[in-house]
Amino acid sequence: MAASFAIPLWADLAAVAIGSLQGAMFAGGFRDRRLDLLGVAIIGVATGLGGGLLRDILLVSTPVALRTNWYLPTAVVAALLGMLLQQLFSRLGVAIAILDALTIGLFGAIGTSKALAFGLPEVPAVFVGVIAAVGGSVLRDLLLNLPIALMHVGSLYAVAAGVGTVLLVAGLRAGIPIQGAAIACVAATMIIRLLAVRFGWSLPEQRPLRRRPA
Repeated sequence: MAASFAIPLWADLAAVAIGSLQGAMFAGGFRDRRLDLLGVAIIGVATGLGGGLLRDILLVSTPVALRTNWYLPTAVVAALLGMLLQQLFSRLGVAIAILDALTIGLFGAIGTSKALAFGLPEVPAVFVGVIAAVGGSVLRDLLLNLPIALMHVGSLYAVAAGVGTVLLVAGLRAGIPIQGAAIACVAATMIIRLLAVRFGWSLPEQRPLRRRPA
Protein backbone atom coordinates (compact mmCIF):
# COMPACT_ATOMS: atom_id res chain seq x y z
CA MET A 1 0.00 0.00 0.00
CA ALA A 2 1.44 3.38 -1.02
CA ALA A 3 1.89 6.23 1.41
CA SER A 4 -0.52 9.15 1.15
CA PHE A 5 0.81 12.62 0.37
CA ALA A 6 -0.30 15.03 3.08
CA ILE A 7 -0.01 18.79 3.44
CA PRO A 8 -0.54 20.94 6.55
CA LEU A 9 -4.11 21.81 7.44
CA TRP A 10 -3.50 25.51 6.79
CA ALA A 11 -2.31 24.78 3.25
CA ASP A 12 -5.34 22.58 2.54
CA LEU A 13 -7.65 25.29 3.87
CA ALA A 14 -5.86 27.88 1.73
CA ALA A 15 -6.47 25.73 -1.36
CA VAL A 16 -10.14 25.40 -0.45
CA ALA A 17 -10.37 29.16 0.09
CA ILE A 18 -8.85 29.89 -3.32
CA GLY A 19 -11.32 27.55 -4.99
CA SER A 20 -14.27 29.10 -3.16
CA LEU A 21 -13.04 32.61 -3.93
CA GLN A 22 -12.80 31.86 -7.63
CA GLY A 23 -16.14 30.10 -7.69
CA ALA A 24 -17.87 33.08 -6.12
CA MET A 25 -16.10 35.55 -8.45
CA PHE A 26 -17.15 33.44 -11.43
CA ALA A 27 -20.77 33.27 -10.24
CA GLY A 28 -20.81 36.98 -9.44
CA GLY A 29 -20.00 37.76 -13.06
CA PHE A 30 -23.42 36.51 -14.18
CA ARG A 31 -25.51 39.59 -13.47
CA ASP A 32 -28.48 38.13 -15.30
CA ARG A 33 -28.70 35.20 -12.88
CA ARG A 34 -29.55 37.53 -9.94
CA LEU A 35 -27.86 35.30 -7.38
CA ASP A 36 -28.34 36.26 -3.74
CA LEU A 37 -25.76 35.89 -0.97
CA LEU A 38 -26.85 32.33 -0.24
CA GLY A 39 -26.60 31.32 -3.89
CA VAL A 40 -23.11 32.74 -4.23
CA ALA A 41 -22.04 31.06 -0.99
CA ILE A 42 -23.36 27.69 -2.15
CA ILE A 43 -21.56 27.95 -5.49
CA GLY A 44 -18.36 29.06 -3.79
CA VAL A 45 -18.50 26.22 -1.27
CA ALA A 46 -19.20 23.71 -4.03
CA THR A 47 -16.22 24.97 -6.02
CA GLY A 48 -13.84 24.93 -3.08
CA LEU A 49 -14.91 21.63 -1.54
CA GLY A 50 -16.32 19.80 -4.56
CA GLY A 51 -13.13 18.06 -5.65
CA GLY A 52 -12.36 16.72 -2.20
CA LEU A 53 -15.96 15.62 -1.65
CA LEU A 54 -16.07 13.74 -4.97
CA ARG A 55 -12.69 12.17 -4.22
CA ASP A 56 -13.82 10.84 -0.85
CA ILE A 57 -17.15 9.66 -2.25
CA LEU A 58 -15.31 7.65 -4.91
CA LEU A 59 -13.08 6.19 -2.19
CA VAL A 60 -16.12 5.45 0.03
CA SER A 61 -14.56 7.51 2.81
CA THR A 62 -16.00 10.14 5.15
CA PRO A 63 -15.27 13.48 3.45
CA VAL A 64 -12.37 15.32 5.06
CA ALA A 65 -14.44 18.52 4.99
CA LEU A 66 -16.90 16.92 7.43
CA ARG A 67 -14.30 15.74 9.94
CA THR A 68 -13.42 19.17 11.27
CA ASN A 69 -15.10 22.52 11.83
CA TRP A 70 -12.62 24.45 9.69
CA TYR A 71 -13.45 23.59 6.08
CA LEU A 72 -17.03 24.75 5.72
CA PRO A 73 -16.57 28.16 7.42
CA THR A 74 -13.40 28.76 5.42
CA ALA A 75 -15.22 28.02 2.16
CA VAL A 76 -18.21 30.21 3.06
CA VAL A 77 -16.10 33.20 4.16
CA ALA A 78 -13.91 32.96 1.06
CA ALA A 79 -16.97 32.75 -1.19
CA LEU A 80 -18.53 35.85 0.36
CA LEU A 81 -15.23 37.74 0.09
CA GLY A 82 -14.98 36.72 -3.55
CA MET A 83 -18.36 38.25 -4.24
CA LEU A 84 -17.99 41.40 -2.14
CA LEU A 85 -14.44 42.18 -3.28
CA GLN A 86 -14.79 40.94 -6.85
CA GLN A 87 -13.37 44.10 -8.43
CA LEU A 88 -10.33 44.04 -6.15
CA PHE A 89 -9.52 40.38 -6.75
CA SER A 90 -10.07 40.73 -10.49
CA ARG A 91 -7.06 43.06 -10.56
CA LEU A 92 -4.93 40.27 -9.11
CA GLY A 93 -5.54 38.01 -12.09
CA VAL A 94 -1.96 36.77 -12.42
CA ALA A 95 -1.61 35.92 -8.74
CA ILE A 96 -5.00 34.20 -8.68
CA ALA A 97 -4.09 32.17 -11.78
CA ILE A 98 -0.83 31.02 -10.16
CA LEU A 99 -2.58 30.06 -6.94
CA ASP A 100 -5.30 28.29 -8.93
CA ALA A 101 -2.70 26.23 -10.79
CA LEU A 102 -1.01 25.38 -7.48
CA THR A 103 -4.37 24.32 -6.03
CA ILE A 104 -5.11 22.03 -8.99
CA GLY A 105 -1.71 20.39 -8.60
CA LEU A 106 -2.10 19.91 -4.85
CA PHE A 107 -5.61 18.44 -5.11
CA GLY A 108 -4.42 16.11 -7.88
CA ALA A 109 -1.43 14.91 -5.86
CA ILE A 110 -3.47 14.41 -2.70
CA GLY A 111 -6.29 12.64 -4.53
CA THR A 112 -4.04 10.27 -6.45
CA SER A 113 -1.83 9.35 -3.51
CA LYS A 114 -4.86 8.85 -1.26
CA ALA A 115 -6.43 6.55 -3.85
CA LEU A 116 -3.21 4.54 -4.03
CA ALA A 117 -3.10 4.37 -0.23
CA PHE A 118 -6.64 2.95 -0.34
CA GLY A 119 -5.35 0.16 -2.57
CA LEU A 120 -6.64 1.33 -5.95
CA PRO A 121 -4.62 0.39 -9.06
CA GLU A 122 -2.68 3.10 -10.86
CA VAL A 123 -5.20 3.97 -13.60
CA PRO A 124 -8.20 4.39 -11.26
CA ALA A 125 -5.96 6.34 -8.87
CA VAL A 126 -5.11 8.80 -11.66
CA PHE A 127 -8.82 9.13 -12.42
CA VAL A 128 -9.58 9.92 -8.77
CA GLY A 129 -6.75 12.47 -8.73
CA VAL A 130 -8.07 14.28 -11.79
CA ILE A 131 -11.60 14.32 -10.35
CA ALA A 132 -10.22 15.76 -7.11
CA ALA A 133 -8.39 18.46 -9.07
CA VAL A 134 -11.24 19.63 -11.28
CA GLY A 135 -14.37 18.38 -9.52
CA GLY A 136 -15.11 21.73 -7.90
CA SER A 137 -15.28 23.47 -11.28
CA VAL A 138 -17.56 20.75 -12.63
CA LEU A 139 -19.99 21.19 -9.73
CA ARG A 140 -19.85 24.96 -10.17
CA ASP A 141 -20.87 24.71 -13.82
CA LEU A 142 -23.65 22.26 -13.01
CA LEU A 143 -25.09 24.59 -10.37
CA LEU A 144 -24.94 27.52 -12.80
CA ASN A 145 -26.51 25.42 -15.57
CA LEU A 146 -23.51 25.99 -17.83
CA PRO A 147 -21.75 23.64 -20.26
CA ILE A 148 -19.28 21.73 -18.09
CA ALA A 149 -15.80 23.17 -18.59
CA LEU A 150 -14.29 19.75 -19.23
CA MET A 151 -16.57 19.26 -22.23
CA HIS A 152 -15.71 22.33 -24.30
CA VAL A 153 -12.56 24.06 -25.48
CA GLY A 154 -10.73 25.36 -22.42
CA SER A 155 -7.32 25.95 -20.92
CA LEU A 156 -6.21 22.33 -20.45
CA TYR A 157 -6.70 22.27 -16.70
CA ALA A 158 -7.99 18.69 -16.75
CA VAL A 159 -5.14 17.73 -19.08
CA ALA A 160 -2.67 19.46 -16.76
CA ALA A 161 -4.03 17.52 -13.79
CA GLY A 162 -3.88 14.29 -15.77
CA VAL A 163 -0.24 14.78 -16.75
CA GLY A 164 0.70 15.65 -13.19
CA THR A 165 -1.04 12.66 -11.63
CA VAL A 166 0.47 10.29 -14.20
CA LEU A 167 3.91 11.65 -13.31
CA LEU A 168 3.18 11.01 -9.64
CA VAL A 169 2.25 7.38 -10.29
CA ALA A 170 5.24 6.87 -12.60
CA GLY A 171 7.55 8.38 -10.00
CA LEU A 172 6.27 6.06 -7.30
CA ARG A 173 6.69 3.06 -9.60
CA ALA A 174 10.27 4.20 -10.21
CA GLY A 175 10.97 4.21 -6.48
CA ILE A 176 10.86 7.98 -5.91
CA PRO A 177 9.63 8.92 -2.41
CA ILE A 178 6.06 10.19 -2.21
CA GLN A 179 7.16 13.75 -1.44
CA GLY A 180 9.37 13.93 -4.52
CA ALA A 181 6.72 12.40 -6.77
CA ALA A 182 4.11 14.81 -5.43
CA ILE A 183 6.37 17.81 -6.07
CA ALA A 184 6.84 16.64 -9.67
CA CYS A 185 3.05 16.29 -9.99
CA VAL A 186 2.36 19.78 -8.69
CA ALA A 187 5.14 21.36 -10.76
CA ALA A 188 4.04 19.70 -14.03
CA THR A 189 0.40 20.61 -13.42
CA MET A 190 1.26 24.23 -12.70
CA ILE A 191 3.53 24.62 -15.72
CA ILE A 192 1.02 23.16 -18.19
CA ARG A 193 -1.90 25.07 -16.73
CA LEU A 194 -0.09 28.43 -16.67
CA LEU A 195 1.33 27.99 -20.16
CA ALA A 196 -2.13 27.11 -21.44
CA VAL A 197 -3.58 30.26 -19.88
CA ARG A 198 -0.71 32.42 -21.14
CA PHE A 199 -0.74 31.19 -24.73
CA GLY A 200 -4.38 30.14 -25.05
CA TRP A 201 -3.62 26.46 -25.56
CA SER A 202 -6.56 24.10 -25.79
CA LEU A 203 -7.51 20.74 -27.18
CA PRO A 204 -8.82 20.68 -30.76
CA GLU A 205 -12.53 21.26 -31.04
CA GLN A 206 -14.58 18.21 -31.97
CA ARG A 207 -15.32 17.99 -35.69
CA PRO A 208 -17.20 15.26 -37.53
CA LEU A 209 -15.23 13.12 -39.96
CA ARG A 210 -16.08 13.90 -43.54
CA ARG A 211 -15.71 11.55 -46.43
CA ARG A 212 -13.58 12.82 -49.24
CA PRO A 213 -15.45 13.33 -52.50
CA ALA A 214 -14.82 10.57 -55.00
